[in-house]
Amino acid sequence: MPPRSGLGKGLDALIPTGQKTSGPGREGGLTQIPVDSIQRNPRQPREKFDLEELENLAASIREHGVIQPLIVSPGKNGIYILIAGERRLQAARKAGLKTVPVVIRNATDQQLLELALIENVQRADLNAIEEAEAYQHLEKEFKLSHEEIAARVGKNRSTVSNTIRLLEASAAVKQALVNGQITEGHARSMLKLPARAQEELLNKIITLDLSVRTTEMMVKKYSGQRPLSKKKASQSADAADVERRLRSSLGTQVALKHRKSGGGTVTIYYYSNEDLDALLEKLT
Repeated sequence: MPPRSGLGKGLDALIPTGQKTSGPGREGGLTQIPVDSIQRNPRQPREKFDLEELENLAASIREHGVIQPLIVSPGKNGIYILIAGERRLQAARKAGLKTVPVVIRNATDQQLLELALIENVQRADLNAIEEAEAYQHLEKEFKLSHEEIAARVGKNRSTVSNTIRLLEASAAVKQALVNGQITEGHARSMLKLPARAQEELLNKIITLDLSVRTTEMMVKKYSGQRPLSKKKASQSADAADVERRLRSSLGTQVALKHRKSGGGTVTIYYYSNEDLDALLEKLT
């Protein structure tokens, strides 16, 4: 694999300093090119942009111009591929600019992904799932190891590995993470559970505002109770329905044991003081 100088050093290594402005199409230095000639990076991992932040940036650009140049790669027929500066490009368009300052760099498909990823990671612009998907592209499409990816984005190998693991979560858990309803710690702790159990626990986390520590304790309980579910095969449909309704109403695990004589027991599980307080509010 050929060396990739500068990538591991981040975006600063891509922006030359002390160079004079060069003409369009030449690598290095600064130049002005039409906004309409810049195409979005097809390898851009970021999908969501804060509209209010874009409007604020556009207002600043109207007053002061684009202070930090964009980084682009020459494409075909006078088109340039954006490497770094997605927010600045969108804001410049909103501000009505016709041209923007750029640094032109030649880049391969792999470098387009790496550099867009570096920019977003360094600025903390990606959500966890976008970051995980970008790492996975580097791993699967370009055959990079977690160690190599970590070197390129300036993170520990374990951080990269743990981020990629988030893609194993159920669809509901991943969406909750993107929406900011749970943290990466919550999502990672649920990976040991099957999808249905993840979603059941997810509802409790959101409803009861559970901490990561409490979630980890509940995962252990769920894991330990899974073998018991086999015994419920002999449970009547009515008893199972009552148990489901109780779980839904109380927002926690409930075990119903119904005797043929008509009596029985209902066991309500809680996993922290916060859980107990929430149960007391519902039951009293």
